[in-house]
Amino acid sequence: MRRLPLRLLRSAAISTTSSFRGPALPCGGWRARSAPQPVVRPAAPADLAQLPQRRGYSQFASGFTPLKPKPLGSILDIERAKGLSPEHLVAAWDDYHLGRGHIGTSMNAKLYRLLEQRSATCRHFVIPLWKGSGYTTMFMQVQMPYMIFTGLEDYKARGTQASPYYTVTHYTEFAETKDTVLVRGDVVFTSKLTDLEAKTLLEVAHSFYLNDVRYKLVERFNKETHEFEFKDVLQVLDMPAM
Repeated sequence: MRRLPLRLLRSAAISTTSSFRGPALPCGGWRARSAPQPVVRPAAPADLAQLPQRRGYSQFASGFTPLKPKPLGSILDIERAKGLSPEHLVAAWDDYHLGRGHIGTSMNAKLYRLLEQRSATCRHFVIPLWKGSGYTTMFMQVQMPYMIFTGLEDYKARGTQASPYYTVTHYTEFAETKDTVLVRGDVVFTSKLTDLEAKTLLEVAHSFYLNDVRYKLVERFNKETHEFEFKDVLQVLDMPAM
């Protein structure tokens, strides 16, 4: 398969506010400031009952209301990309993000519209993520085309001042013409998440909104909080209760 020339894709940079940026690098990217190593503690189901009231969720992360992601045009040459087949565009997008500290993936327009529809009324969820011999629980906020993630313990401790560990942007520029939505994830703090963990987290997050059975848990978390059981999330992910 012919690959899109790399010159079509521009230098990548982390999509965060200036408070997360370090000295400029020659390639035009940014080096994120190092953050303290987290103390990873698995969140027990009972911990979810102590979540802060939801009135503050609309201002979940300091500096991210609203989000200001990198525009797609700063990552790739949109005019040249218009002449590519969807397959070539997706292949180049995926290849470009390998090993760059960013996550690149894609979805078709129908799935994106379903994700957009479902997240409109269910903006929050909690996802356990394996780390070493246990798991840490991530809290996510969705306001399409964006997703942001932070540790649940960090959010419970800092509330709306909690910093995002990871941000995701869905680019819809080619949704109508190529039935393709490009997706990019940026790890803000590499001390909190590895690229592989970020990739897994995004895949799992998408699955909870796009899979009918899993989405029922998202609905319960947002609309029937008292009926929500964290062990049900662990069960569908084949993870043991800890």
